[in-house]
Amino acid sequence: MLFTFIFQGNSNELQPVHGEEQRYSCDECGESFSQEQILIAHRHVRSGERQFICDICNKSFSHQSSLKTHQRMHSGEKPFGCDVCNKSFSFQSALKTHQRMHSGEKPFCCDVCKKSFSQQSNLKTHQHIHSGEKPFCCDVCNKSFSLRSTLKTHQRIHSGEEPFICDVCNKSFSFKSVLKAHLRIHSGDKPFCCDVCNKSFSFQSALKTHQRVHSGDKPFCCDVCNRSFSFQSVLKTHQRIHSGDKPFCCDVCNKPFSQQSNLKTHQRIHSRERPFICDICNKSFSHQISLKTHQRMHSGEWPFCCDVCKKSFSQQSSLKTHQHLHSGEKRFCCDVCNKSFSIQSALKTHQRMHSGEKPFCCDVCKKSFSRRSTLKTHQRIHSGEKPFCCDVCNKSFSRRSTLKTHQRIHSGEEPFICDVCNKSFSFKSVLKAHLRIHSGDKPFCCDVCNKSFSFQSALKTHQRIHSGDKPFCCDVCNKPFSQQSNLKTHQRIHSGERPFICDICNESFSHQISLKTHQRMHSGEWPFICDICNKSFSRQSTLKRHQHMHSGEKPFCCDVCKKSFSQKNNLKIHQHIHSGEKPFCCDVCNKSFHKESHLKRHQRYMLMFAVNHRAAEMGLD
Repeated sequence: MLFTFIFQGNSNELQPVHGEEQRYSCDECGESFSQEQILIAHRHVRSGERQFICDICNKSFSHQSSLKTHQRMHSGEKPFGCDVCNKSFSFQSALKTHQRMHSGEKPFCCDVCKKSFSQQSNLKTHQHIHSGEKPFCCDVCNKSFSLRSTLKTHQRIHSGEEPFICDVCNKSFSFKSVLKAHLRIHSGDKPFCCDVCNKSFSFQSALKTHQRVHSGDKPFCCDVCNRSFSFQSVLKTHQRIHSGDKPFCCDVCNKPFSQQSNLKTHQRIHSRERPFICDICNKSFSHQISLKTHQRMHSGEWPFCCDVCKKSFSQQSSLKTHQHLHSGEKRFCCDVCNKSFSIQSALKTHQRMHSGEKPFCCDVCKKSFSRRSTLKTHQRIHSGEKPFCCDVCNKSFSRRSTLKTHQRIHSGEEPFICDVCNKSFSFKSVLKAHLRIHSGDKPFCCDVCNKSFSFQSALKTHQRIHSGDKPFCCDVCNKPFSQQSNLKTHQRIHSGERPFICDICNESFSHQISLKTHQRMHSGEWPFICDICNKSFSRQSTLKRHQHMHSGEKPFCCDVCKKSFSQKNNLKIHQHIHSGEKPFCCDVCNKSFHKESHLKRHQRYMLMFAVNHRAAEMGLD
């Protein structure tokens, strides 16, 4: 017969109880146990007695088994091994929970929504959703949370703790999820894809923001003008228009900006950074919009079209400006002279005429300008940039207007007509210069001899007589010239070019003046007449030399012996005596001479000698 023992009163004696098997019953709560040691452990729980103490951390336990389990934390012992993946655990309960990963077992079911969980703790956490219970409270800001782990994560906001470190760049984060998102920057992973345009993003928030482009959703509204925006950041930027707030300041020139992007763009003026590079011509730009506009030069794209006249433009701003021509609207009025403008920027530019303001300064030479466009054009002088290219000859120019003027060379267009003689010109400046022929105006005066000229180029050429400047040098013989035209004429000596041909006898000449002089032989014209003896000459230079006979003037002086000559050519021949130069060489016997006349006399002698010699030989035969 089996007996059950019970405790009598508060005594430690066990009293047997009659039954089918031996049981040990608690005299306080009536609960019975099959083993005596279980009842003893139960009594410790009831009494709060913890007689089993850890000798490492002094933590106490009611049950010896709990102490042994706890001591595995210190020893690192993991006696419970998974027979599927061989992972080991310190606690049998942890092994059982782990094994549910392999079996898929989820024994803990929510009685509200029937969702099941593999761990009872996860079920309890889930039930807070239904109950609204948030038992974990932050002692700093009193915000409460459903999960203890969420509270711990939240508390890092207050502590500033950043335990999650990127092993690529060592940047640290408060939250593991933020670290995971950050790692996509290094990996290039973009797992969030737009189902409309298939554009992918590293962050889900970026995808949601992007999707507003397709949906047209504008949830952020300005409380001043009721304008709505797709992005909160754009709303904040917009609100600075109303507040006048410009929080971003340049640390070089202290200029403030309402947007950080505008500040960064501005700072490239100081750093001269040009990060946007054209992949066709390698030209670089400081602004991305400038690169896009430039690329339309290569593609020929003009995407902005006027719906009135169908004229297309490469920039939207240019289209808007153009549309004012059709509307005739000029709503921006100057308060000084009452002149009105279609565009506010044009009014501001105009007002600088009254104020004398020149806010656009070249950072190379410090020259200032009233217009930004004029500054940009000026800066090409320093950079050497020539973005406007002729599609006929590929010559490039720094200004669009200069390109248009140049293109008249190819088209033959001559839009500027002289109202005196009806002669037309391709360039306005040439017409103005031409009109001085009719007016006799000579506004360019030499400050040395007071001689005046109709053309500035003629004055510059003349001034080289005084300065002795000869900037144009022959690359064959290094002879210098004061005029480029003289150099070109000289170079024909080396090239043998004779582009000027007589239409009567087909004789060709290196110089146009030589052709004209030659043609007087056919016409018998002697237009240059001496006013003393009335002798006429075919060349003006010959007349001048002749006039020296009457005046006795000898303006050409040898700088070695001071002997003077009436003709420059005679001086040059004379100088050969000092230099020993004998430039005139006989092509028969190679004998050389100081003067060409001596060579010719020698050649006549050689010819006469050859004839006599030949006649003598024939007489002998």
